[in-house]
Amino acid sequence: MGIDIKRALGVNAFNSNLSINPIRFGLGNYESSDSFEKKSVSRFTSENYIKNAIATNPKIREIMNEMNAPIKLNMQELNELLENHAKTTQIIAAGIIDNLPAALKMHVDTKAVKDAAYLHDIGKVLIPEEILNKKGKLTPAEKSIMHRHSELGYEILKGSGIDIKTLNLIKYHHQNASHTGYPKVPEDFFADINLQILTVADKFSALMEQRVYKAPMKKDQALALIYKDVAKSDVHPFVFKALVNYASKISESSKNLVNTA
Repeated sequence: MGIDIKRALGVNAFNSNLSINPIRFGLGNYESSDSFEKKSVSRFTSENYIKNAIATNPKIREIMNEMNAPIKLNMQELNELLENHAKTTQIIAAGIIDNLPAALKMHVDTKAVKDAAYLHDIGKVLIPEEILNKKGKLTPAEKSIMHRHSELGYEILKGSGIDIKTLNLIKYHHQNASHTGYPKVPEDFFADINLQILTVADKFSALMEQRVYKAPMKKDQALALIYKDVAKSDVHPFVFKALVNYASKISESSKNLVNTA
């Protein structure tokens, strides 16, 4: 692939002048949004909206029955996610987009990515708190329940009028080009540049954050883990390069991933 990392791993060790062979990475066909919705998508995160979505979408109850879990909204958890992880993921996604080469950036639907970044974990409002904030390792059954949050998010927002591109980014933000993520996808599923930006931003944000079950990582550690996804061809090397460039300009603090340059 042409990416050669010989020095000790660190933000400076990830050279922004990476040698990349783009032939391996097809960009596919992309469509740009014809219109730009100016209203904030935060209106879809209110308790009233979510309750109405549950009442009018039987698929949500079906999923909850499959999980054998009660329908109980954890609005405090959702609000904390929106105020912290969601905003940080949105900021990182924007930073990645800003650092992409122009030829690649033209294939990005910036609004869809930013909206999906903010809303991607809304489905966690229905994940039982004892699973969502478990300090130890999740059991296979608990992990299966946790994995339903992306599908629940899609169903909660399906009747909102949000465009299908954004909805699919939310639904598949834990999926990849190898199809080893979740939920399951058909063989012809294509993890396009928009999805890759979102998944990388989400992962980098999560790795850098303090969680009840883990300590925050340093930037070099987080980048090293994400580089493994590049090596597996799940992430376009230019997306990773853009993240490295962005990461070199931000505070080390997990609470402040805003560009400080």
